[in-house]
Amino acid sequence: MISWLPAQYSKWVAFGTGVGIEIGRADLNVLLVKSRPQGSRILGSLTLRNFRDDSASDWGRHYTKFLQKQGAGHLSATVLLPRDEVIVRQIAMPGVAAKDIGSALRFQLDSLHPFPEDDVLHSWARIGKTTDVVVGIVRRSVIEWYSVLFEEAGVNVAAFSFSAASLYAAARFYRMPPARGFLTLFPDNGRIEAYGESKARPLFSVTLVQSELVQSEDRARDLALAELRLPPETQPLLSTELLPGPLEAPEGFEFSREALPYAAALAGACSWLALPLNLLPDNRRHASSRAMFIPTITLLMLVLLGAGALWAQSAYENQRYLDELQAQIRQLEPLAARAGKVDREIAVTRNHIDMLDRFRVRSKDDLDALNDLTRLLAPPAWLQVLDLTRKDATMTGNIDQATGLLKLLDSSSQFQDSQFTSPLQRTGDSEEFRIHTLRRQPSR
Repeated sequence: MISWLPAQYSKWVAFGTGVGIEIGRADLNVLLVKSRPQGSRILGSLTLRNFRDDSASDWGRHYTKFLQKQGAGHLSATVLLPRDEVIVRQIAMPGVAAKDIGSALRFQLDSLHPFPEDDVLHSWARIGKTTDVVVGIVRRSVIEWYSVLFEEAGVNVAAFSFSAASLYAAARFYRMPPARGFLTLFPDNGRIEAYGESKARPLFSVTLVQSELVQSEDRARDLALAELRLPPETQPLLSTELLPGPLEAPEGFEFSREALPYAAALAGACSWLALPLNLLPDNRRHASSRAMFIPTITLLMLVLLGAGALWAQSAYENQRYLDELQAQIRQLEPLAARAGKVDREIAVTRNHIDMLDRFRVRSKDDLDALNDLTRLLAPPAWLQVLDLTRKDATMTGNIDQATGLLKLLDSSSQFQDSQFTSPLQRTGDSEEFRIHTLRRQPSR
């Protein structure tokens, strides 16, 4: 139970879903309850009749189907042992530190039960903020028998507890029980279970068998009130007055008959609000809900958050570095622009120089070609038309014998592949010719 949380505020952390099972004389009463701060809702109930005589696998199959239908197959149950199989003791521990209570109880445990020492299991818890503790004692053989039975049925059990522990917790989920003290009676086929609280007895639980001593419910009430030190005229509370009523319940639900499994289901749904009284050995306990994955999920979320933080820091550093580079680039952009402008001006100047060089070279080549033609076509030969380009030359003229001109031109250093473009024509003492020739490109 959360010790630091005031009882009147416990409902604000009452989140959970629990399965409560009451082991009756012949039947198992099963209740599935969802708890929320605004109240509880009963999702379903099941009665497994004559479970001791039927095959465990048969009634276990009905139990599993019941939970799966409600989407609660992952839940483990809080089981209430028969009250007459559990010894409940209240012991005052004034002046004993919480860490020493367990050791102090072990010293006097033998005086609290009549069973052999090696055939006993017990569990204890401090009762609220009092100096008293409640101790539950049961024979080990009883726990072993029920454990094997539920395992054969496939029923996962989170806790073997008893009615007083569940009633104490459930009575405080959404409201506080009467501070002056109270008594509640649970009749059951010739037996009467009495549960109450008072200043003298912070937690009182006993089973009375109707006999010559206890002939009626009134007699049981008088005996219980005497133990609680409450006025004889005190009227017992109904179970509906002690426990918070559900906001919703299936049709046919009888609160008075199913009050105990209801209290067990509430205690199982919010175990942090209940007394830590569990008679089932640790090695046989099953997780009661998906809450067992909360630590793993929390650690995973922390790892993801850490990885996200590292990624964010890396992205931030990269962005900051990029911003610094951009700032430096903006500072150097004017210089880069001036440098680019100078490079462009240099390229334009170089192009002009290259063009001038080409013109200079072209003029020299053209003059060399003209000189060569002047030398080759010596008088009396003469040219009427000369078309000189960078690649070829076309010429029209007269000479006394034109047949040797092609060979003469090809033998020069300026021309090649010379040919007549029209037939030779004799005019007087000379022949008129028209020649096309290619210019040799100088090697540089």
